[in-house]
Amino acid sequence: MRKLELHWQILIGMVVGLLFGFGMTFISWGPSFVQDWINPFGTIFVKLLKLIAIPLILASLIKGISDLKDISKFKKIGLRTIGIYIVTTVIAISIGLILVNVLQPGEGISDDTITKLTETYASDSGVTSKLEEASRQKESGPLQFLEDMVPDNAFGALSDNSLMLQVIFFTIFLGISMLLIGEKRSKPLKKFFDSLNDVVLKMVDLIMLTAPVAVFALLANVVVSSGDPDLLVALLKYAMVVVLGLALMIVFYSIIVATYTQKNPFWFLKEISPAQLLAFSTSSSAATLPVTMERVEEHIGVDKEVSSFVLPVGATINMDGTSLYQGVAAVFISQALGFDLTLGAQLTIVLTALLASIGSAAVPGAGMVMLVIVLESIGFPADKLAIGLALIFAVDRPLDMCRTVVNVTGDATVSMVVAKSVGKLGKPRIEEWDDYLDEVKP
Repeated sequence: MRKLELHWQILIGMVVGLLFGFGMTFISWGPSFVQDWINPFGTIFVKLLKLIAIPLILASLIKGISDLKDISKFKKIGLRTIGIYIVTTVIAISIGLILVNVLQPGEGISDDTITKLTETYASDSGVTSKLEEASRQKESGPLQFLEDMVPDNAFGALSDNSLMLQVIFFTIFLGISMLLIGEKRSKPLKKFFDSLNDVVLKMVDLIMLTAPVAVFALLANVVVSSGDPDLLVALLKYAMVVVLGLALMIVFYSIIVATYTQKNPFWFLKEISPAQLLAFSTSSSAATLPVTMERVEEHIGVDKEVSSFVLPVGATINMDGTSLYQGVAAVFISQALGFDLTLGAQLTIVLTALLASIGSAAVPGAGMVMLVIVLESIGFPADKLAIGLALIFAVDRPLDMCRTVVNVTGDATVSMVVAKSVGKLGKPRIEEWDDYLDEVKP
């Protein structure tokens, strides 16, 4: 019997996880059972993906740079990548602002709902921690993000997944230095990183064997730990505006794939779907990065020289889904609390959301920290910030899952566009976890 493809296995795990989690919410001991005995398997899976993220970036990016043999090619790839990421982020924010101004989801929120949401979430540790982190980021200087990119200890950066930009900076510095000493002198180090890259990619294949079970565990826990259903329904119109905007971004990516790369967009979405489904389950671009790189390189055909730079950078600074959400959320909160926004204020949202996305971590919940910065940039009353976050906190996790899908899809799209522009988009080179098993068998 033909084995189900990976995306179908993961999808089945998601559906069963949602149904199981929903069923367990009706049993008194159900939520605690899921959190104690089911969720750990999902947590272990996410930890494994994070475990190999930095080794993969280190090995893959150095291999990609050293294979270029020409620094000018790397400069071309880098400038095009950053430029395209900026353009797609601005488009995403603009789509969000247009939808929220046309549909006005904040106008339908009653005072009773606002009061109930405020009482439930305004003092929540999740809300207060986001306010504290945003305050810390706001106090930093205008060039703090550049300062933060440069590590003072390479091993310290390599030991912390939240310092992804520092890892990328060190890796690029090392890769370029290898080019400058010549192929003969750098050959031993290059062979080491080439071998490390192969090993880490095999680790990705092995980890993905457990993906359906892990997705089941993650989504079951999301369901049993969700908030008050009545509050979720009250915010349904707002949530649907965000989801509609995210869906339009997927359509935008599909059009780019079809027109510029001359590839079938449905084929593209099918090949990238395992990464999308994991992004939905984990709400983390960083955790999904190893899978995104594997799908883009092996199943879509983007050369490692391109993917090894575009995707790690994208996981850190390209957050189209999150930026769109910030535009919608900022205007929604303003509408619900009667804070008038001028055209200038909305243009400020575009600029601030763009800049905030560059310095934001690729982890769950980072979008709300960025949202606080966006709200403060338009003069939103400081004493109402906690109320504003409380309005959307109930649906933040499911929307975080959805916008992470768009973030990952945007990274994959840009990698295809850049690869096509430099002649590095070839045929897929699919490898299975057991491809070399015959070489180790007696």
